[in-house]
Amino acid sequence: MTTTRTDGPDFASASLPRHLLRGVAGFGGLIGSVALIPVTGPVSLLLLPAGLVALRGCPMCWAVGLMQTISRGRLQRTCEDGQCKLTVADRPAARVSP
Repeated sequence: MTTTRTDGPDFASASLPRHLLRGVAGFGGLIGSVALIPVTGPVSLLLLPAGLVALRGCPMCWAVGLMQTISRGRLQRTCEDGQCKLTVADRPAARVSP
């Protein structure tokens, strides 16, 4: 039996720019919530939940999603008889303009 679907969670975004934008918003919210405490007081801690939502819960989840987003469509996992292999997926030939 051959399968290419993973059973684990998928943290990837639809595109790399979208994922990087989520990272900027998330890490900016986390850093800003602590860095702005001397200026705005505890009100700056309201950025903390916004940063965590942008990162989908944790910075490590965002990092895993970055790797999944980068490798999406390039790597293919196949499992046969209890053994799984990770191979480079076949990509269509690039079009050459005349």
